[in-house]
Amino acid sequence: MAITADVLNSLISITQFNKGQASKIFDRLRTERQLIVLKNNTPSAVILSPEEYERLAEIEEDYQLLLLAQERISRGSLDRVVSFHEAMANVGISETDLNEAEDVEIE
Repeated sequence: MAITADVLNSLISITQFNKGQASKIFDRLRTERQLIVLKNNTPSAVILSPEEYERLAEIEEDYQLLLLAQERISRGSLDRVVSFHEAMANVGISETDLNEAEDVEIE
C-alpha cells in the first residue's frame, strides 16, 4: 500500500508545466527521486533526480558487466578464473588501497 501512495504522490499533470509551474516541479526533485508526468491522465514521461539517474545508470553498468563476466566464464574453463583477492594480490593492491582511492571517471 505504501508503494501505491508513493506512486500517487509522484504524479504530476502536464498542465502544471503549461501553467508555468516547472520550477516548482523541479524543486520537488530535491526530496523525491522521480516524478511521473501525466498527459491526458496517462503516464507520458518520468523525470528523475540526478542522483536517481546516476543510481540507475550504475545498476545498468553493473548488470552489463555481470553479463559480460558470465559470457566469458561460459566460453572458458573455470581453472583460468582468478578470485578478486588473488587478482588484487597479483597487482599489489590491498583493500586499504581501494578504500582510500578516489573515484576516477574513465571516458
